[in-house]
Amino acid sequence: MRLVLMKLASAAILLIANSAAQADDVPELNVDPVCRGIAQQAKDPGERGGPDLAFAQCVKSEQAVRQKLIGEWSTFKPADKATCVGSVNGGYASYTDLITCLEMARDARKLND
Repeated sequence: MRLVLMKLASAAILLIANSAAQADDVPELNVDPVCRGIAQQAKDPGERGGPDLAFAQCVKSEQAVRQKLIGEWSTFKPADKATCVGSVNGGYASYTDLITCLEMARDARKLND
């Protein structure tokens, strides 16, 4: 059952992200799963704040990266947007991965020019 729900959620995210990329808007990604994974890795008994703080910091960081993407979105090629949005979809989508993909595509293009 859990696997079915994860597949449905992934499909929904893919549809939303593809629609957003076609509309030339920064997609709305669900960063909760990736941030929960990061927070789980922060489970150190001696750590101040623990997983709850790590989760909140991750979400805040991802939203900051999304704001950066909003400012730079129009500078990326449509083909790169489509490729990168498609590659970051799934259970662990993140704006950090998306902007990294877009920047790498742009920089690789510059090297070939």
